[in-house]
Amino acid sequence: MAQLVGYKVEASDGSIGKIDKHTDYVGRQYVVVDTGPWIFGRHVMVPASLVTAVDAENETVHLAATREQVKDSPEFESGRHDDDVAFIQLIEKYYANRHM
Repeated sequence: MAQLVGYKVEASDGSIGKIDKHTDYVGRQYVVVDTGPWIFGRHVMVPASLVTAVDAENETVHLAATREQVKDSPEFESGRHDDDVAFIQLIEKYYANRHM
């Protein structure tokens, strides 16, 4: 995955924030999105499998998830959830069970 920190993030129905960090772990790739003032500065983890496009020219990442789905996802806490396998599995299960 290219260096994406700072890229804008677009859900399927609008902007949701910027990439705060991402991983390159094989089999456990994800991005952490800083939602900024949109939902009170929460950070959320999103599986990289939901990234539908990376627009390097406009520094934008597009997701196959709605703003509501991202808003309702469990909050990511840096330093606590970075390598927490149980939390990563919770996120994977959350997005696997979403209703489109």
